Amino acid sequence: MKIAVAGGTGTVGHHVVSIARDRGHQVVSLSRAYGVDLVTGRGLDEALRGVETVIDVSGIQTRSTKKAVDFFTNSTQNLLAAETKAGVRHHLALSIVGIDTATSGLYAGKLVQEDTVRHGGVPWTLLRSTQFHEFVPMTVGMASLGPLVLVPQMRTQPVAAREVAEALVDAAEAGPLGRMADLGGPHAEELDDLVRAYLQKFRKRKQIAKIFIPGSMGKAMRSGDLIPKPGAAVGRQTFQEWLETDATPPM
Repeated sequence: MKIAVAGGTGTVGHHVVSIARDRGHQVVSLSRAYGVDLVTGRGLDEALRGVETVIDVSGIQTRSTKKAVDFFTNSTQNLLAAETKAGVRHHLALSIVGIDTATSGLYAGKLVQEDTVRHGGVPWTLLRSTQFHEFVPMTVGMASLGPLVLVPQMRTQPVAAREVAEALVDAAEAGPLGRMADLGGPHAEELDDLVRAYLQKFRKRKQIAKIFIPGSMGKAMRSGDLIPKPGAAVGRQTFQEWLETDATPPM
């Protein structure tokens, strides 16, 4: 099968590309590094020639609701329009667990993305996952102020990015499935505990300051609404296992 991966150089995307190629699929990476711009649509028509399935794991790092909504609106509409021209038979998109209750920032963009996919005219699959293990070093990198790391109060259930990629490639091979069961990691944890373990692993002498996030997003983070409900799929690799084998030191 010829598969195009939007965001193929990202945290999940590079795993999707690797796994799909290992299984014998022909893979095209849709990213600016390969001359494709999802937001403007540049390069999409040419890149999707002969493609049967598109896996969209693209994203944007922003806290702005407007920027997130604009990105996912434009990129998803452009993808689906190009897919219709090219005769693509299956569109898969990766989303996030709990976006129905945390409707701002990135999550608002993901809600728009899901709605656009459902009504886009290309047979579809949606997979919602929890945050990846890599969310912890990302938090350290983005929320450090000198010797402090500002960590939101958050209950999470982190999952291995590679396992999310495996689930997406499995779904690509199965054909359109609609909304799949949510996917989370094996254990629910407090984000500050994960950050503390990460810092200790690499002997970083930083203090953790837990912060209160207001609004629907903060409430969802604290209450456990971003953790999958019973019946969700459960990953294998724990955060501690990832920390011991795959984690890299903070920059």
